[in-house]
Amino acid sequence: MNNKDFLQKIARQMEISATEARSLTETFIREFADHADDGTTYSIQGFGNFEVRKKMERIVANPGGGGRMLVPPKLVLSFKAGPTLKERLK
Repeated sequence: MNNKDFLQKIARQMEISATEARSLTETFIREFADHADDGTTYSIQGFGNFEVRKKMERIVANPGGGGRMLVPPKLVLSFKAGPTLKERLK
């Protein structure tokens, strides 16, 4: 399913226009992105949890050249599916 199909499906289910559905999803994504770096965990009931975690710096080996390099610390987004979603996927 691509973005256009997704927005049309939301619009049909909520009985709103496609423009309003686009606005709703863009607002959700914007709010999520604005607050993701402050350590907030987002929980969507029936779907799962989104959390920003910090990966520590580490030394990795280059398999091609055999050299070692330092990977700097970074923030990564992790997702853990909720029990309802897990059950539907089985």
